[in-house]
Amino acid sequence: MRVLLVEDEPDLRDTVEAGLRDAGYAVDAVADWPDADLLLDVTDYDCVVLDRLLPSGDGLYALAGRRRTGWAVPVLCLTALHALPDRVEGFRLGADDYLPKPFAMVELVARVGSLARRAPGRLPVQLRCADLELDGARREVRRGGVLLTLTPKEYAVLHRLLVHQETVVTRSALIEHCWDEMADPASNVVDAVMAGLRRKLGGPPLIHTVRGHGFLLGAGQAGT
Repeated sequence: MRVLLVEDEPDLRDTVEAGLRDAGYAVDAVADWPDADLLLDVTDYDCVVLDRLLPSGDGLYALAGRRRTGWAVPVLCLTALHALPDRVEGFRLGADDYLPKPFAMVELVARVGSLARRAPGRLPVQLRCADLELDGARREVRRGGVLLTLTPKEYAVLHRLLVHQETVVTRSALIEHCWDEMADPASNVVDAVMAGLRRKLGGPPLIHTVRGHGFLLGAGQAGT
């Protein structure tokens, strides 16, 4: 899942960004709404974490403008304005959830995951291929009933392959959806994650390389 973080306080922005990355999310972080507005026009996000007190003004009024166009990406409002009238105004102007500062990172991660799963057009929580099962609600992966321990990036890549199983997923598509803008498309990050994922999934192999094209997840495929 890909998250946009809009927070103007540098230390807090770095902390939240690191916490979401550790939880397996691809994160783009900006300091003000105009930068967020540009990214929202060109990138599909599963959730937005939005501060209210931004340099350009109250983030809620910018959010309300987007909502009037039919924009439906879930938004978690993260702010020091947490009195009852502030929270009510937040929901009235288009926020889906409201978390006051200070907060626990584990709660923020849980709320982001819950919002992203409820987003319009989201895929089924449980995905399967042969004896491989991914439970998105619990973020658990099992093969043959055995619980596997995956890194956040291994989980993200496997989720993408399961969503598009029996279809070739290109290397660039994996980088676009499982990494953020800091990823280097020319690096071997995909190969490193894929090697670890294949090792943990064991045999018979479910992930196959389609040379010159990308990767395909499916049972009974001929590949490498």
